[in-house]
Amino acid sequence: MAAQQEEEVLQTDIGGEVGPRENGDDGDKKRKKKKHKRKGKKRKKKDKARAAEGEAATGNGAAEGDGAGDAADDKGDKRGDGKGVSKKFYEKELARLTTELVKLQYWVKHKGLRVIVLFEGRDAAGKGGVIKTIAAPLNPRGCRVVALGTPTEREKTQWYFQRYVEHLPAAGEIVLFDRSWYNRAGVERVMGFCSGDEYREFLQSCPEFERMLVRSGIILVKYWFSVCDDEQEKRFRERAETPTKRWKLSPMDLEARSRWVEFSKAKDAMFDHTDNSDAPWWVVNADEKRRARPNCITHLLSQIKYKDVLPKDPLKFPKRQGDSEYQRPPREKQRFVPEAY
Repeated sequence: MAAQQEEEVLQTDIGGEVGPRENGDDGDKKRKKKKHKRKGKKRKKKDKARAAEGEAATGNGAAEGDGAGDAADDKGDKRGDGKGVSKKFYEKELARLTTELVKLQYWVKHKGLRVIVLFEGRDAAGKGGVIKTIAAPLNPRGCRVVALGTPTEREKTQWYFQRYVEHLPAAGEIVLFDRSWYNRAGVERVMGFCSGDEYREFLQSCPEFERMLVRSGIILVKYWFSVCDDEQEKRFRERAETPTKRWKLSPMDLEARSRWVEFSKAKDAMFDHTDNSDAPWWVVNADEKRRARPNCITHLLSQIKYKDVLPKDPLKFPKRQGDSEYQRPPREKQRFVPEAY
């Protein structure tokens, strides 16, 4: 009897009752399974809450003005729970937001709006990824990405804003600038590619230039992607070690990395001179890409009041032309790509 009692290991379960511990691996597996289920339920509740907040942020169409942007940003902050956004939730939200982007583009074309979105920020802050995410579901005939290279010798003699003006949108178009005229306030200033007079002239002229755009009816939205020192270092190293990403690292990026504080000062001065009610800067916390992308898209949708004007009538396909008199040329006369897969 005593031996039997010694073999039975008593434990207190959740309900407070005492009973023998289940033998061996089976007991451990059951406990792990129960723990996994509890975590799964908590995760589902969090995902539902986040999805509800995301829908509230975008609304049926979009909220108006700067207040709507603040509301969207506040909701983004409330979603932080100290853990990363799950891939499943991220993809679900992205699918919903891309549908809203398509609705926005239809509305922009329907109303003949002109939209400019500027993306600025630190190297490796994730600007390119957000731009690709926004542009991917949209009709490229109505949404263009502008990423200008180093100005030519002729362009250097032009009015500074001239080479950007030719890329401004016409009615019904959205233009996404992957870096913009703010190069002068950032890289050109820090790296010495412009004179002090040219820099000061830019800080004075830029607000007036942007006011001209806004007065002409253009919707101008400016984003600054902020990334911490450690995260930028991590992304730089990943690019350096990944052959398909190595091209993203240029000698200029490495030099800029060594001048982190100078770029910070240049950014602060740029904000002091160009952040105003006509064309405000919106800062995106870009340390975590799965948060930065949906946060930015949600906010962009809130900046333009749009309605759902997607085509509702089903498409009617005409009957295909009969081919009774047509004979396809022999396959031997055509060059086919080898089927390697």
